[in-house]
Amino acid sequence: MSTLEIKDLHVSVNTEDGPKEILKGVTLTIKDGETHAIMGPNGSGKSTLAYSIAGHPRYEVTGGTVTLDGEDVLEMSVDERARAGLFLAMQYPVEVPGVSVSNFLRTAKTAISGEAPKLRTWVKDVNGALDLMNLDSTFSSRSVNEGFSGGEKKRHEIAQLDLLDPKVAILDETDSGLDIDALKVVSEGVNRFRERDNKGVLLITHYTRILRYIKPDYVHVFVDGKVADEGGPELADELEANGYEKYLGSKV
Repeated sequence: MSTLEIKDLHVSVNTEDGPKEILKGVTLTIKDGETHAIMGPNGSGKSTLAYSIAGHPRYEVTGGTVTLDGEDVLEMSVDERARAGLFLAMQYPVEVPGVSVSNFLRTAKTAISGEAPKLRTWVKDVNGALDLMNLDSTFSSRSVNEGFSGGEKKRHEIAQLDLLDPKVAILDETDSGLDIDALKVVSEGVNRFRERDNKGVLLITHYTRILRYIKPDYVHVFVDGKVADEGGPELADELEANGYEKYLGSKV
């Protein structure tokens, strides 16, 4: 059983005016089989949480702990975090010119598992993962994210999720820029992953539309770098109906 445990996490970022605290004591636990949705207005710290867990150098952890199965994540390098079982789907996936999708995926799989997958089996696995995302097999010969549409970038990330099979997936606004058809395909991919050995998912989103397809067990409202409220799926419906006004007014 895998558990990602975040306790009293404080994170700052350097600005022209000096360090600015973004996360102000976040506590959250994601266990196997649980899907947690984080919602909140712009600038509330949602993406900062994702990138801090993944080890982005821009963000400085000034307090608190992050552990995966009892191991100190914050003491790990970025690649060590990936090998330990963490996966981050980025809001804005970067282009990697000159590196094909197939080479990128095989290199990532090799780095995580410690040995290169057998080529014949791997090609079949990659083609199968791409097909599930409605991506043609010729997609694997293209440079990573170069010239991809927004939907292709997000579907490619979920294909990565399928092939790399981490313990916990952190999905930062995976629904951003998706039309309804692409949203359904991406959601089906996430659901397949979380049903595989009861995986843990941390889903960051602005909107409830993706939560119609990926049903969360818990919903957390972020405001001003803190968890202002939390509850079950019904909380997302309340936010859809009423927005964040009651939280913004009190600055919980």
